[in-house]
Amino acid sequence: MAETIKITAEARDRAGKGAARAARRAGMIPGVIYGDNKPPVLFNVNAQSLLKILRDPAALTHLYDIEIGSEKHHVLARDIALDPVSDRAIHLDFLRVSDKTTVHADVPVHFENEAASPGIKRGGVLNVVRHDVELICRAESIPEFVSVDLTGAEIGDSLRMSAVKLPEGVRPAVQDRDFVIATVAAPSAVRAEAAEAAAAAVTGEAAPAAAEEPKA
Repeated sequence: MAETIKITAEARDRAGKGAARAARRAGMIPGVIYGDNKPPVLFNVNAQSLLKILRDPAALTHLYDIEIGSEKHHVLARDIALDPVSDRAIHLDFLRVSDKTTVHADVPVHFENEAASPGIKRGGVLNVVRHDVELICRAESIPEFVSVDLTGAEIGDSLRMSAVKLPEGVRPAVQDRDFVIATVAAPSAVRAEAAEAAAAAVTGEAAPAAAEEPKA
């Protein structure tokens, strides 16, 4: 289940680019809380206090309790806008949630037991197709990550969503196909050798067969 993190913020009086720029010059990050059929709440939060939180790859799956004055808002991060040059957070969007709120969340994928994969032991390469998967679940039940077990995986195997054990009440957003999360690919030297052999077969450059002995 996702961790709940406490954040202390201050109310922001005005919306608009001018107010947001002023907040950033003061070392703050502007943000908004919306949803649950309630008016949006504008706030500023100290940028330094969020450095560790925003660097977490799972920042969008954590739950937050944001305290603004005497009010507490139980929320889920929906968007963290970054400056294209400095890569620093410049705006935060949060959604109000409760124990009944159903959300879509992109959850990181972890791979376990590489040492138990015969294919990787023989030099195979884990080719990650999806670093995260979109899940549907209650806000209070968002997993920190999902795990893919590599035990027994051979070269050429595809690891699909159906092999992932999900907590009760959690399901993948994609329901119409069993999509691939990762594959165990052949080592590059083996792939190169196979490609050369295939090219030679196409161009007819394979080694010629021995000529028949003339009949006596």
